[in-house]
Amino acid sequence: MLKHFRMFADYNRWANGKLYAAARELTDAEYRQDMGAFFGSLHQTLNHLLIADRVWMHRFSGEGQPPKVLNAILFDELPELEAARQAEDLGIIAWCDGLDEERLAGMLTYVPVSKPVVVSQSLAPALAHFFNHQTHHRGQCHMTLTALGKPSLALDLIYFLREDGTRWA
Repeated sequence: MLKHFRMFADYNRWANGKLYAAARELTDAEYRQDMGAFFGSLHQTLNHLLIADRVWMHRFSGEGQPPKVLNAILFDELPELEAARQAEDLGIIAWCDGLDEERLAGMLTYVPVSKPVVVSQSLAPALAHFFNHQTHHRGQCHMTLTALGKPSLALDLIYFLREDGTRWA
C-alpha cells in the first residue's frame, strides 16, 4: 500500500504540472472568469486545492499553519501560486516517502475546518481521500479549461504511468 500512495503523490505532482502549464496559456481575464465550478474560476479552484492540501498535510504531519477557510485566495498571481503548488507537491512526495506500514495503519485525529468536532479515523483511507479530493478538483479545472475553449488535458493516471510513471509499473 505504501507504493500505491507514493505513486499517487508523484502522479499528483505530474498532473498539477500539466494543469498549471495550461493555466499559463490563459489570459488573466480567462484565468479569473467564473465558469460555474464549485469555487467559480480556475484561479479560485487552484487556490482551494492548495488550501485543502495544506490543511490535510497539517493533519497528517502536524507541520505548518493551515488556512482557516477553504475559499481564501492564498496567492493572487499565478506565478506565485504555481511556485507554492510545486513546493507543496514536493512536500507531499517527501512525506509519503517517509511513511511506513505502521504509521499508515495508524489512526489520525483532527478537527475539520468546516465543523469543530474531533474526528478520528484510520490514516490510509484519509490519505486516499486526500488524493481523490485533488483529482476531483482537477476535474473541475479541466472542465473550466474546456469551457474556455482550450485543448483537452490528458490527466488520467494511466497517462502519467505511460509518460512519467514507469518506476511505478
